[in-house]
Amino acid sequence: MAITAGMVKELREMTGAGMMDCKKALTETNGDMEAAVEVLRKSGAAKMEKKASRIAAEGIARVAKNNNEVVVAEVNSETDFVAKNELFQSFVQLVADTALTSGLNGGKNGEDVEALLEMNGLKDELIEKTATIGEKLSVRRFEKISGECVASYLHAGGKIGVIVAADGATGVEEALTNVAMQVAAMKPEYISRADIAQAEIDKMREIIVDSSLNDPASLPKPILNALISKACTEKVWSDEDIAIYEEKKSNMNYLFNFLSKEAAASLAALAMADKANIVENKIFNGAIEGRVSKQLKDICLLDQTYVKAEDGKQTVAAYLKSVNSALVIKNVVRFEVGEGMEKKEENFAEEVAKQMAGN
Repeated sequence: MAITAGMVKELREMTGAGMMDCKKALTETNGDMEAAVEVLRKSGAAKMEKKASRIAAEGIARVAKNNNEVVVAEVNSETDFVAKNELFQSFVQLVADTALTSGLNGGKNGEDVEALLEMNGLKDELIEKTATIGEKLSVRRFEKISGECVASYLHAGGKIGVIVAADGATGVEEALTNVAMQVAAMKPEYISRADIAQAEIDKMREIIVDSSLNDPASLPKPILNALISKACTEKVWSDEDIAIYEEKKSNMNYLFNFLSKEAAASLAALAMADKANIVENKIFNGAIEGRVSKQLKDICLLDQTYVKAEDGKQTVAAYLKSVNSALVIKNVVRFEVGEGMEKKEENFAEEVAKQMAGN
């Protein structure tokens, strides 16, 4: 019986198995769909071992919770096609459910995954699903947190999974779900400024200072004028750039549109050389502190503007206070599937053509 592309596509949609595996199974069973499914199921652990070196950076996150605990788990597949498969999704949910009752806390870097796989038959399930689906599958990580009230949120079908735990109040799951949505959208790195070590803030400030000095056009005018005066009097600038400055200095806002790149670079070099004096300037310091404050607001959950704020100004902290003044966010976990992992490009149509051609 001739095996058509439509038959291969149908079997892949049924099982989530790889294109070549589907074609081979159909060929072996002379086009019998049920028998082909069974062939894929019996492929066994050998396939899982062969696929170990392959990249699995797609997948989904799933959550599980009870009254006081909530867990998010990420399981990876090689393709987004498989990530949408029901067999794969049910396995990911099993991982999350098992993690919830496991007594393990996990972590964002894959802590406790090996111990988790020894529970509830997960390792055997992983082997079976790998054989059936035909791609490398990997339980990458899970994390469990607890509090007096917990909530979760899955975005884009599970491409982002967020869990939130809070103390100080109960019956506020809706508010915590809103916070989880905030975390999914705005990706804060900390809950509050109190969670950031002073060394980290100092490093942030140093980076902003250097960034400002290397962008002379952004410097306060008194500092910029002093640097330009030095560049002219000490002949750091070319005669052409000096002439441009003399012509355009009445409107400094557009000066850098006309100066050469070398002139701008030389001003940055002069600014960096005079860094010790410039950082003592009150105007410069005020600008730097403003940028530091803005960056801290961007990375601290409670300082962020609440995404559902009707006035466009209410912070997350103010929103939580309006719900219950005793409510305190205790912990937040955000998993974005595949973050930090190498991803391969997938061309489904091209893959079909190659497999049907026997390549």
